Amino acid sequence: MTTPTPRNILRHELIGLEAKVIKDSNPSNVSIRGVIVNETRNTLSIKTSGSEKVIAKQRAIFIFNLGGTLVEVRGATLVGRPEDRVKKVSKRNW
Repeated sequence: MTTPTPRNILRHELIGLEAKVIKDSNPSNVSIRGVIVNETRNTLSIKTSGSEKVIAKQRAIFIFNLGGTLVEVRGATLVGRPEDRVKKVSKRNW
């Protein structure tokens, strides 16, 4: 399995990556930081120090930590079933 890089982040498995919400339509979700533990078509579940938070992808912007490299990704580019996202051809939208 390849390691996630800024070039392949949209086509890579997100579960297990460190993430931070930097913008969201729900202001209480901003600054949530933790490890992604689940992904559905429209949401990411992030395990924080105290609990697990479910964030809608569509209106959020995330920063993923890829081993010291920070990558900002608009959640709208992640919408879709995880298994189908790897098949999509997309332009760089981050």
